[in-house]
Amino acid sequence: MLKDSFGRTFPYIRMSITDVCNFKCGYCLPNGYQVDKSDNRKFLHLDEIKRLAKCFSELGVCKIRITGGEPTVRKDFFEIIKVLKIETEIKKVVITTNGYHLDKKAKQLVDSGLNGINISIDSLDRETFKNVTGHDRLPEILQGIKNLQDLGFENIKINAVLLNGINSSEKDFDKWSNFIEKNKVDFRYIELMQTGDNLEYFKKYHVSSKIFKNYLNKNKWIYQTLGKDAGPSLNYINPEYKGKFGIIAPYSKDFCKTCNRLRITSRGDLRLCLFGNTGISVRHLLQKDDQLSELKDLILKQMQYKKESHYLELGETGSTKNLSKTGG
Repeated sequence: MLKDSFGRTFPYIRMSITDVCNFKCGYCLPNGYQVDKSDNRKFLHLDEIKRLAKCFSELGVCKIRITGGEPTVRKDFFEIIKVLKIETEIKKVVITTNGYHLDKKAKQLVDSGLNGINISIDSLDRETFKNVTGHDRLPEILQGIKNLQDLGFENIKINAVLLNGINSSEKDFDKWSNFIEKNKVDFRYIELMQTGDNLEYFKKYHVSSKIFKNYLNKNKWIYQTLGKDAGPSLNYINPEYKGKFGIIAPYSKDFCKTCNRLRITSRGDLRLCLFGNTGISVRHLLQKDDQLSELKDLILKQMQYKKESHYLELGETGSTKNLSKTGG
């Protein structure tokens, strides 16, 4: 079992498989994806991903989230899902996606055996969505969600980055309320996080998630507890609604006390924290099946270096230049 010096256990891995993203979200890649010429390592290949997953499974991990960049841009994306589902002992395989061509991919996603999907939708207003992401694709993404639901796929979550003056009004909250009243979907607002290259954007658009929490309290939403492999969202339910609301508030007090996840970058670095400076490449131990024992030992030893907190509230963004680099 993966355990750190503060007694936290880690049944959940976020594994990036690419830095590439085809959107231009203002809070992450406002100028679109740029090749990092300082790091010419290729992205993890299929066999390396399989060995990593098997290793983590033997260390007690039961859930892997595939992230990016945008993970579906990889040509072998569905092969990766298939391998994780069939050739490892990981019980839950889920993804985070921007929803690009979700309407066309829905059936293949369901057929892959995927256990859950998180879709980034920063606004239900088409023009606002286009302004934030650089793409006029909201209709195809919403159609993709409908297609998933029509195929009986249930574990659907939607994430939106809370942006002051863009999607932070009570009118915006009401739109999402109307949406989840009719749709069995978990919608969560994520507080905008400062990264190494977005300070001016952060200063302009950051707003505390308390404004959304106040909205939920005012409308009598009920706080719900979480499972051991759940993410960091504080979830709220209303018996009259099919869906749920949630808040991910990394600047809140004690946010890191319930940390239960580690990260693997698309080039094979183990990151103990999204905003930490500590991390180590494990790729040299992913080349042969007989390296499993050595790989487990290295990962277990790294756990002693995981810090109590990310200290994001102090402006420490660690080695995270932008969210696409570490998988968000």
